[in-house]
Amino acid sequence: MTKEELVFEQYKLYSESKEKFIDRTFRTNKFYIVLVVVLMLITFMTKGMAFGRMTAPALFSIVGIICCSLWWLNMDSYNCLIKIKFSKVLEEMEKELPIQPYAMEFKALTSYRNNKKGFVFSDIQKVFAIFSFLAFFVIFMIEVIPKFISCGL
Repeated sequence: MTKEELVFEQYKLYSESKEKFIDRTFRTNKFYIVLVVVLMLITFMTKGMAFGRMTAPALFSIVGIICCSLWWLNMDSYNCLIKIKFSKVLEEMEKELPIQPYAMEFKALTSYRNNKKGFVFSDIQKVFAIFSFLAFFVIFMIEVIPKFISCGL
């Protein structure tokens, strides 16, 4: 096997690994979307219920806040790994190949983003995680503030 063939085989393996990693990212994102929607439904359905001194919506909103935080952190780590580790490594490997598809794709994407000023899918996911976090936080505050006011009076 020549050096060029070896580089190409390594490139193919690493590229496939990147695609599998991206698929895992989408599965993780789907998991968090379903989890947040279910938690939101449970939070609203348990209105008026309590576990000891804490209302059920307050408890489920805390769980929702934690899930949204983990979701955002997971997306941030996945994006970092995809952009830096995989893309940079593949770009370096491409320098040994006659054509550099990832470098060309990155250049085209950068040009598109500079001209369009739109959101990338990962940005939309993060925004959804942040809005979900804020919704759970508001629900928590709505449940907790009256308890503090009634204890102070």
